[in-house]
Amino acid sequence: MNKEYKPTLAQLRTFVTVAENRHFGTAAAKLGISQPSLSQALVALETGLGIKLIERSTRKVIVTPAGAALLPYAQATLEAAETFVARSRGAHGVLNGPLVIGMIPTVAPYLLPSLLRLCREHFPELEPRIVEETTPVLLDQLRDGLIDLAVVATASERSGLTSRMLYDENFVVALPSHHALAGRDDLSLEELRELDLLLLDDGHCLRDQVIELCHLAQVSTNEITESVSRVSSLTTIVQLVAAGFGATLLPEDAVAAEGVRPGVAIARFAPTVSAERQVRLTYRASSTRVEEFETFGTLITQAHEDTLAAAGTINAGATA
Repeated sequence: MNKEYKPTLAQLRTFVTVAENRHFGTAAAKLGISQPSLSQALVALETGLGIKLIERSTRKVIVTPAGAALLPYAQATLEAAETFVARSRGAHGVLNGPLVIGMIPTVAPYLLPSLLRLCREHFPELEPRIVEETTPVLLDQLRDGLIDLAVVATASERSGLTSRMLYDENFVVALPSHHALAGRDDLSLEELRELDLLLLDDGHCLRDQVIELCHLAQVSTNEITESVSRVSSLTTIVQLVAAGFGATLLPEDAVAAEGVRPGVAIARFAPTVSAERQVRLTYRASSTRVEEFETFGTLITQAHEDTLAAAGTINAGATA
């Protein structure tokens, strides 16, 4: 290796992205460059270091032992560079400048009005950028450094990521307004058996959470997965509910937007029934911006509380 050689951040980012994805096409797409440009950057890095980092074949990409040993240092270097830039933006206080926030589709449209208002009030120099995607996509983007943090409703088991709980969110049942269960506030899980439940498409964590509740209620999976296929929006499902095609479970933050549609009624579970999900803030374990993320997490929790208060749903089950 040439003693004067210093790899660029772009070269290190190329190596890290290829090593993490094990596919040149995928890595090039994530970096927004062509495959020839990606290959040139990787070759330049390997030539400068005098070692082989990646083995290429027509079928797969293999990280060499030397590449595997150096990968954590490359990742740490990129993280340090991102932290340097972030700290420079926030030199006069936390939460300044761009912050790329990933959110799942069953949180984003319902929480964002309150959250963005709080951001403007408390951190006017913050520039939030929202990426709405399903949980698996957000966790991939988080790992690849394309987003800074993610608001999801599952605990991540992926290495290199950590999370903290923000709040518990109750589920409610959305039904056609003429349904016998409409307006109830004492439902049991077993009463889910009486419903033709409509679900979101694969990839949405809400789908998995509803199926888990149905398993607890001993509702057959076949009964709840064949009702509707390829539906990717809660709004679409609620429109089907309004048309009398079935019922669905909504996170409570969605009630103010979705539960007031003509033809739709809401029913709630009894206070003793555990029917909820945990909304969590997830970020890279190696990040040095944990303090900023914790501060942002308090805003998200406050936005959730404000959303419920505005809809008049806080403690509604206990006071109805």
